[in-house]
Amino acid sequence: MITLKQLTTIPNLLTCSRFVFAPILLWFASQQNEVGFLILLMISFTTDVLDGMTARLLNQSSELGAKLDTFADIIIYTTIAISAWWLWPDTVLQQLNYFIVIVVSYLAPIMIGFIKFRALTSYHTWLVKLAVFVVASAFFILFIFDLAWPLHLASLIAVVAAIEEIAITLISKKLQSDIASIWLLFHR
Repeated sequence: MITLKQLTTIPNLLTCSRFVFAPILLWFASQQNEVGFLILLMISFTTDVLDGMTARLLNQSSELGAKLDTFADIIIYTTIAISAWWLWPDTVLQQLNYFIVIVVSYLAPIMIGFIKFRALTSYHTWLVKLAVFVVASAFFILFIFDLAWPLHLASLIAVVAAIEEIAITLISKKLQSDIASIWLLFHR
């Protein structure tokens, strides 16, 4: 059972803020408020970076925090997909193949991990962190400056990150959280 003390650590509060942001992001998108959406999305991405850093700095890393982060990511990325469609449907259609590659790259490791372990994986690899940063940056560049090539690069990085996570799942004998890379998996 999850206690209030476990849930209210600073890292977990940062993570849980994304659960609050998701409906607000959807509301901004439904109101065609691109600026409000992009500002809150930037804040959401910032909390995604800060929750893990804060957990490590405060020595508050936990299995609960890793799972909350995974759930928050699923909620936010689903929200982003819906909102982008509402706000920029023409751009999404033009870049649909790249968006599909990114979504599949995110979902495939989760599904394969769930099939193998009957639980959500929470590896938080360096490659996934890089992919999230590059995809997030590409998202802003695409929708603010109408430049698509960063999204194309981001989709490639997302695929490489997904392959690493899938390999970790296939190699691992038991479910583990916070595996920085496949290299470190072999050198534990």
